[in-house]
Amino acid sequence: MTDHPQPSDRARELVRGAYDVHIHVAPDVMRRRIDDVTLAERFAAVGLAGFVLKSHYAPTAERAAVVRRAEPGATALGAITLNASVGGLNPIAVEIAGRGGAKFVWLPTVDSANQRQCHAREPEGATPPMWAKLQDDLRADGMAADPVDVLTPEGEVVPAARQVFRLIARHKMVLATGHLHADEIAVVVEAAAEEGVERMVVTHPEFTSQRVAIDRQRELASHGALLERCFTTPYTGKVEWETWYRAIRETGPENSVISSDLGQPFNPPVEDGLAICADRLLAEGFDETAVRTMTVHNSRWLVGAEPLADAPARHRKESLV
Repeated sequence: MTDHPQPSDRARELVRGAYDVHIHVAPDVMRRRIDDVTLAERFAAVGLAGFVLKSHYAPTAERAAVVRRAEPGATALGAITLNASVGGLNPIAVEIAGRGGAKFVWLPTVDSANQRQCHAREPEGATPPMWAKLQDDLRADGMAADPVDVLTPEGEVVPAARQVFRLIARHKMVLATGHLHADEIAVVVEAAAEEGVERMVVTHPEFTSQRVAIDRQRELASHGALLERCFTTPYTGKVEWETWYRAIRETGPENSVISSDLGQPFNPPVEDGLAICADRLLAEGFDETAVRTMTVHNSRWLVGAEPLADAPARHRKESLV
């Protein structure tokens, strides 16, 4: 078994109360490190508030409700990802997810036009994403769906996407940009804001198929989107740690939210991800306030949780509850 970093007690305390807004755990269509109920128990034991259940292929709101009943000490939240398996940009699927209590809506990931067309090479030694094998299997079996386009050839948001944005706004859900291209993300964030979406997150802008430039990241943050810094992106070698740190510094910790993107069998325990990030950030010279803002306060703001006593004033004013 691979040796993974062990979080310090200081880091554990620093991330207390955080939500991990991006994890992949069982049950799933591919092998995962841990199941969701056991993870909720572990989150509660280490003082983490909860997590968002992400699947590339299936809605998770109903499943999250069962997990909350089984382990109320940590709040499991559901989501939907608008890939081909749910009909792509399917307003009915989003409406049902919203009515079922889903908190996040990811725009297409594995079925985005950008991901399908991405020819960027991962750095030598990088660990490939687990979904890549499943996508290959589907293609081999003649089930390669058409890419899910969010923009027209002229660069306008497709009508179905605007309807999805209105539903996200209606149900007070979070819009995450998935694996869209940087140019698509810019158009989507502006359009979603026009349709009333209040909480947006740019999914792992350093990931191989995103590679969002720093100036573009600043522009997106100016429109109110948080920039998601996923632990696994540098940990699995898809980007250098220094690039990841520099993006946080140059766009401002107040505009970043740390998530783990963990759950793969070969990666660290999911409940350790945020604390491992905290240790790395502290060692890199980020102060405790910045680390707590990125891991705790911004994640709680995204999911609409009650702000803590040490939260920035802007979060206390904007709380949904």
